[in-house]
Parts: sequence; C-alpha cells; structure tokens
Amino acid sequence: MSYLPKSVACLAFLVGTIFLPFSVQAQADYPNKPIRLIIGFPPGGSTDIVGRIVAQKLGERLGQTIVVENRPGAGGTIGAELAAKAAPDGYTLTIGTTSTHAVAAGAYSKLPYDPVKGFAPISLVATTPYLLVVNPKVPANNLAELVALAKSQPGKLNYASAGNGSTTHLAMEMLNDVAGINVVHVPYKGNAQADLAILANDVQILFGSMPALLQNAKADKIRPLAVGTAKRSAALPNVPTVAESGYPGFEVALWLGVLAPTGTPKPIIERLNKELISIVATSDFKALMEKNGAEPVSNSAEQFGGMIRAEVDRYTKVTKNIGLKLD
Repeated sequence: MSYLPKSVACLAFLVGTIFLPFSVQAQADYPNKPIRLIIGFPPGGSTDIVGRIVAQKLGERLGQTIVVENRPGAGGTIGAELAAKAAPDGYTLTIGTTSTHAVAAGAYSKLPYDPVKGFAPISLVATTPYLLVVNPKVPANNLAELVALAKSQPGKLNYASAGNGSTTHLAMEMLNDVAGINVVHVPYKGNAQADLAILANDVQILFGSMPALLQNAKADKIRPLAVGTAKRSAALPNVPTVAESGYPGFEVALWLGVLAPTGTPKPIIERLNKELISIVATSDFKALMEKNGAEPVSNSAEQFGGMIRAEVDRYTKVTKNIGLKLD
C-alpha cells in the first residue's frame, strides 16, 4: 500500500474542497447578477421587439434583470462579434438571426466570428415572415404591378434594408434576381430606420420583417404586396405569398434564437434552454408574438445548432447564386 506525502495530500484536499466546488457552486447559483442580452440591431426593429420580450420573460423566470444592449451595424454582425468574444460565463447572451448566423456566413469573406463554432446555441424563440411593402404613393397594388413598374423604370426605384448583409437586403436581391428587375439598394442601420424611410417616401420599397411593419401595414401607412414565406401569414391572411404571385419556390423568412459564447458551461445552457422552452409555450408569449406577426417556436440546443448549420449551407448557396458579396 502506498501513501501520498502529507503536503501532496493537503494540496489534493484543497483542490477538491475549494476549487471544484467553487465552479459547481457558481453554476448552481446562476444567475446571481444581471445578464446582458446583445441585440445587433437598433431599438424598434423586429429583432429588438422580439428580443426585449424574451429579455423580460426570461428575467422574470431567472429572478434577475436582463439588460438589453443594442449594438447595431453591418447587418447585425457587430453585435454578434461582440457576443462571440464575451466571457463564456452565462452572463452574456445574444439574439441570433437569419442575418447574423446564416446570411452573413456567405455574404462576408472575412466574417469576424464563426456563426457555428463561435456560439453555444440555446433555443429558437420565434420565426416571422418577410413582408414586401411599398409607400402608398407607389402605383402598384400587387407584385405583378410592382415588377411591371420597375421594368418600365430600371434603376429609378429604391428599396430600403436593415443594413448590408441583412436578410432584408438578401430578400430584395433575391426578388430582383427572379423577377429580372433593377431596384436600387439603400441600406439603413436597422428595420426601424428602414421603416421610417419608406413611411417618408425616401425609398419606395421595403422587404422587411413582419414585426417592424405590421402595425403600419394595418393602418394603411404602407401597402403590403406579398410575404416571403411558403404560406400566407395569419397576421395578414389576404396578402399572397411571392411564390403564388408568380415566383414558385421563392422563400425567405426570419428566425430568431438565443445563443451564448462557445464554452459557456453546459448546465447553464441546459437551464436557459429549459426556461426558454417554458416561456415560448405560455399563452402570454404566444399572444405577444402573434400581435407582432411572429410565430413562437422553441427547440433543443442540439436542434438549434443543427438548424444553424443547415441555414449557413442554404444561404451560402443563395448569396453565391445572386453574387452578393459585402467585402
């Protein structure tokens, strides 16, 4: 029988009773201070609307304040980079979207973060259609009329987006491509700013996400022509899809989910996933999503990660096909 020297035994005891329990205890006490939720778009846009609802509901369940930090710019990639480089301790989360975690992978050759390897997926929280709208002064009441107008005035009509590389940018470029039109891109720093631009008739067209546009569309301040999803939206059931308006197979939508930096402890990811799934299932959350034209949806961390990988592959092919490069 062999024995450890007394000094080594004492050191082993200290490691076992101080350092390991400290790590376990830190996770068991999580969260014991405010959490920040980084949103890569300005206040008032679709990601911000959904993100703030998630922050409020998740904070209530965790018993801690979740502070929303808007870091807009470059199609949401500035905020995503900040989140990817944050300490992986569970106290920095972000809302990842189709723009930041799918489109950006194909649109930027030097993206400053890896949308797959740089994050620990937690759960999807919502999906929402993209809505093609025009200023009421535009003489087009449906997609066919808009395409005819654009073809009669090539390069004369402008469209807004939430920024270079955003899905609102990609959606309209996809429509430009399939319809054979030339509508000029005017990028803004988020959906809210793009919405203001079309309300003021600074631009004529916007293919934006539903939460940022729905109330103005219902108030007839902008005219909805089509939705980008495969089926019509329950929020605007009389508005046809792009596919049924003459472009079969056209489909683009916004998904939003919560992620943490890679390396965030698994017990924390599991806790957050459990809470988000519970939140998404509540009637209150569903009502808030439906009010904004979004569909509540959740999944496991593994399923969300697999979805992101598939979306990166899909949109990389799309950006390549239409020649969209941002650097």
